[in-house]
Amino acid sequence: MQGKLFFAALAGAACVLPFVLPSYAVFQATLVIAYALALLGLNLLTGFNGQISLGHGAFFALGAYVAAMLMEHAGWPYWATLPAAAACGGVVGYLFGLPALKLDGVYLALATFALGVATPQLLKYKGFEAWTGGSQGLVLVKPEAPFGLPLDADQWLYFFSLVVAVALFAAARNLLRGGSGLSMVAVRDHAIAAQAMGVDNARVKTLTFGVSAMYTSVGGALSAIAVQFVAPDSFNVFLSITLLVGAVVGGLASLSGALYGAIFILFVPQLAEQVSKAAPWAVYGVILLVLMLVWPTGVAGGAARLQSWFNTRSKA
Repeated sequence: MQGKLFFAALAGAACVLPFVLPSYAVFQATLVIAYALALLGLNLLTGFNGQISLGHGAFFALGAYVAAMLMEHAGWPYWATLPAAAACGGVVGYLFGLPALKLDGVYLALATFALGVATPQLLKYKGFEAWTGGSQGLVLVKPEAPFGLPLDADQWLYFFSLVVAVALFAAARNLLRGGSGLSMVAVRDHAIAAQAMGVDNARVKTLTFGVSAMYTSVGGALSAIAVQFVAPDSFNVFLSITLLVGAVVGGLASLSGALYGAIFILFVPQLAEQVSKAAPWAVYGVILLVLMLVWPTGVAGGAARLQSWFNTRSKA
């Protein structure tokens, strides 16, 4: 009952949010949603399936550029670009997952790191410049609210992103509760035992890679639509590392951890810069270190422990 009340309150707060915050804060909330979807994709791969990726920034960039190119060159409506970004991300992720089957642990991490390093250079390649805009990137127009709804562009895009995120989080929850989710976790925990029980490890790993890339690409597409701009330098390898940091800080193998991680990677660097303009990354490192020492299982794990302690105290 308490859980239902909490989620009802959370849903109500999410709906009221754009009407009480300034436009820039609403824009930031939309970015949190986009990053949460990207982290959810990475969490499916790393948290639930045990495959470490240091290159998910490449799939984030793929989704962003698919959305941007379809809007700019083909005149697609913004909402139609999301299924296209999801399809492209899923296919590319699945294909990348096939050769990655021969790799594991740090070797897979290194291979995905190479993907993240190469992506900005590929986006700058002159042969693709007519589509990608090269180093200059592409500028997009933020969509207005349809049907005469009394919402400005930032409010409408926030609600649109919120609906997409709720649908995808619900789909991920159903996936993890079903046989596919159990197979993913089984392969992570004990691959040999899972194979002995009839689980096709190779199929599970490649499909998980595809689904993970699909979610991250949708997050990238929403981010591009919100920011109204894409450029290769926005998707350097530091983005991939940041996404992994967000997934770990938020809490691996936790759906809510994706939201906590998105809040962390968007707001903590800003907070660190406000604390010290001379050494913001030193402040960022201290905050990260303290969080990991206090909550080694991430914010989601720490929140679960606090909830358990509170429930125990209330019954005493």
